[in-house]
Amino acid sequence: MKVLMVCLGNICRSPLSEGILKHKAQLDGLNWEVNSAGTGNYHIGEPPHLLSQKVALAHGIDISQHKAQQFTAQDMLIYNLIYVMDADNYKAVEQISKKMFNPAKTKLIMNELFPHTNTEVPDPWFGTEKDFIKVYQMLDAATDSIIQKYRSTNTIIKNTHE
Repeated sequence: MKVLMVCLGNICRSPLSEGILKHKAQLDGLNWEVNSAGTGNYHIGEPPHLLSQKVALAHGIDISQHKAQQFTAQDMLIYNLIYVMDADNYKAVEQISKKMFNPAKTKLIMNELFPHTNTEVPDPWFGTEKDFIKVYQMLDAATDSIIQKYRSTNTIIKNTHE
C-alpha cells in the first residue's frame, strides 16, 4: 500500500499526516509506504514548519528529516491513495494530474472519518501552536480511520491508466 498526503506547501499539514500515518502503520506492522507532497513549489527542500515538528514530537513522532516536495502527475500513478487536506488541494491535484487524474484514489482525508461531509483540515500556517494542535488532533483521528479501513482488507485502488 502506497499512500500520499497532500497539502499546499508540504510543510504543515501533509508532513504531519505523513508522520502520523507512517507511525501508526509501523506500530501495526503494516507494510505501507507513506509520503507527502505539496501542490505548490514554495517550500521545496525545506523541513516541516517548526510547530508541526513540535506538535508531532510531543506525540513521539519525529518529522524533522522530511524535505518538502511538489506533487507531480506521476504521483497519481505511483500511489494507491492520495489524501488531500482541502478542496483547493483536491482541485490542484486534479489540474496537475490532467488526464492521469483518478478520482477513485483521491480523497479529502477527513472524509475517512466523516464520510461525504467534505470537512477540510485548516491550514495552520499563520496560526498559533493551538492551531497546529487542532490540526494534529484532526489528522490523528482521520488516520485512525484509514488504518481501520485498510488494515483488515487488501483493498488497493488501481490506477485506470496502467
